[in-house]
Amino acid sequence: MLDELDSAIVRHLQEDARQSNRDIARKIGIAPSTCLERTRLLRERGVIRGYHADIDLPALNRGVQALVTAQVRPLSRTVIDTFWQSVAKLPEVLSVFVTAGSDDFLLHVSAQDIEHLHSFLVDRLAKRREIVSFRTSIVFQHLAKNVLAPLPES
Repeated sequence: MLDELDSAIVRHLQEDARQSNRDIARKIGIAPSTCLERTRLLRERGVIRGYHADIDLPALNRGVQALVTAQVRPLSRTVIDTFWQSVAKLPEVLSVFVTAGSDDFLLHVSAQDIEHLHSFLVDRLAKRREIVSFRTSIVFQHLAKNVLAPLPES
């Protein structure tokens, strides 16, 4: 649970993680030492897991994105753990979600173009013995929220 000060620090870091501790402290009206200690505690508690640059995918020659759902068999912890850990290492894979329902995984992937995406699907995914089926949806546009606020408790 985050209090009002912690929430404000987290919000400002999400907006711009490169701003100085002094600037964040000034914006929320606390002493820089208090802000620094609160930020340190947020990192220790695992609330702040890291700081990242938001990079334009086409600038990295990743002009095509897709969401790929996959079913694996046999459905066991070993197969699930091995699959998501190995797939996450593939350079085309941006995110891996282990899901419930008719599909076991959702992969967010990117590639240079449609031909490279097709090669990834045929040469990397379709050849995996544990995959029994997969479906691909091309992403035309993607909007991610970079600043999240805590949801109210019910």
